[in-house]
Amino acid sequence: MDQPQIFLYPASFRSVNGTKWGYINDRGQFMIPPQYETASNFQENGLAIVQLQGKYGVLNLYGKYVVPPKYEWISSFIEQRAVVIDEEGFKVIDERGNLLTSKAYDFIATYQQGRAVAGITDEKENERYGYLDLQGREIIPLKYRSASDFHENKAVIQMENKTYALIGRRGEMLQSYPYAFVGALGDGLLAFQKEENGKVGFIDLQGNVIISPRYTGVQRFEGGRAIVNIAEGYMDRYGLIDTRGGFILQPIYDDMLRLENQRIAIGKATYPAKPFLGKKYAVADTNGRIFTGFLYDWIVPYEHHVASATDGKYTFFINEGGQRVQNLPWVEGSGVLSFVGRLIRVDVDYRTSYITRNGRLVWKQNTVVFLRPPYKVVEEKYKPNKDYLVYYPQIHGMGRMQEPVNDRLKQLSQIKYIPPNVQLEESYLGDFSIYFYKKNLLVLQLDGYRYPFGAAHGMPTKIYPHINLVSGQFYQLEDLFKKGSSYVAVLSEIVGKQIKEDPQYSYVFPDAYQGIRKDQPFYVGEDDLYIYFEPYEIAPYAAGFVTFKIPYFQIMSIIDTQGSFWKSFHD
Repeated sequence: MDQPQIFLYPASFRSVNGTKWGYINDRGQFMIPPQYETASNFQENGLAIVQLQGKYGVLNLYGKYVVPPKYEWISSFIEQRAVVIDEEGFKVIDERGNLLTSKAYDFIATYQQGRAVAGITDEKENERYGYLDLQGREIIPLKYRSASDFHENKAVIQMENKTYALIGRRGEMLQSYPYAFVGALGDGLLAFQKEENGKVGFIDLQGNVIISPRYTGVQRFEGGRAIVNIAEGYMDRYGLIDTRGGFILQPIYDDMLRLENQRIAIGKATYPAKPFLGKKYAVADTNGRIFTGFLYDWIVPYEHHVASATDGKYTFFINEGGQRVQNLPWVEGSGVLSFVGRLIRVDVDYRTSYITRNGRLVWKQNTVVFLRPPYKVVEEKYKPNKDYLVYYPQIHGMGRMQEPVNDRLKQLSQIKYIPPNVQLEESYLGDFSIYFYKKNLLVLQLDGYRYPFGAAHGMPTKIYPHINLVSGQFYQLEDLFKKGSSYVAVLSEIVGKQIKEDPQYSYVFPDAYQGIRKDQPFYVGEDDLYIYFEPYEIAPYAAGFVTFKIPYFQIMSIIDTQGSFWKSFHD
């Protein structure tokens, strides 16, 4: 007799220990307790990737580790294989967690048609690429300057003499191409450039030019169609062509996305002079028929003949004609709906919940965290504009101190007037978590991310309010130390020594560190004080918030152990 199919779904729960992920059943009951920093969907093989204490592992449906959390990263399983990263580099495991590769690589791509691109850096500091088979063996030597995934049982590689070639599954040379660039294979055609940075066209497998170079960018052919771009500057002009180069959809669009099921999303800039401010999308088919107006902020590829779409206010399913499906649910907010097991997963406004196919709520993350009575932290949501969203904390149970404390938390969380129907020049996302709670001290972490549209990246912020739940006082760094103590000099010296002696801080800009400020950003924990710097302040953007841990025992002589701050979380 067949066993009933088990469906489990990743779900988050906020507590005084932060937000943790576990797995619920289709009735919203936790079957695997919330304990992980991140948790992925279970795949068809009954395995899921989870993160615990910064390391990644693999769970089965019974909550048992197939792979304990020991890797820096684990990919999804594809063709019964997953790519993992540890301190040595990239490796491959099977579904039982067995390590298949005999050594580490600088790079391994996910498997396609039984082959995975792998890369190393040779003794001359040159990058070299080849392929691994499903047993983790080097089936095609790592000797090429570049390599693409296998498609139609063939792959394109770049040889040392800068020519490109088409190879078979065992590395046999099928054809060479004397061009500056040759792209991935699709429908028996290859994108190519005659000269570096030149226009792009298409050749067949024998190297015959089928479509002369005339595009500034192309995607590979699928189903006899390819998306191309003819724009010379930053104002994109996307179109859809057939295998002869004839336009099925004219190159007049600011964006174009494949949606599967022979459907295409075509996008037009909301403000043509500033396309980076956003686009609206319509649904078309690969024969050039346009079904809808430009109604949607985003559309994801079709699955089960429907696709998730959002108009900025609501998220819902559309049919292959681009019309909203009336017998499936919709939710308020911007995001994506997806079918997972028996439920619909709702990833909207940076929160995950689950609903049934008739719209009944099964699970959403709790919005109240109970501290010791009468205190609790309540999550509030502020979304005055489609590009401005903040989840912010409000503390209940503080009596007459509650209102001024919560007003301060609103201010620190960037709750301010934002016009509702105006196109902003940048987006803002704010969220919070409980970092530390003991006795009367509550330390919140307020995270923000401001992204100017069109910029290479945004700018993150972190603020740690330290709140005495009884008095309502917001503590500053100086409140931790004795009056008249030279805490700035003492902490500056400790941080400077760590920068000089600890290799993990080798990325700090030379001469950038000049000591800490009196009001230096900080946060406290059970046993340590943490001092941190904003991105770019003393290190590259990629370094994030450079943080230094200072154990209390190192600075106990200057800590005011009789002061309000220290006594708020220590006996």
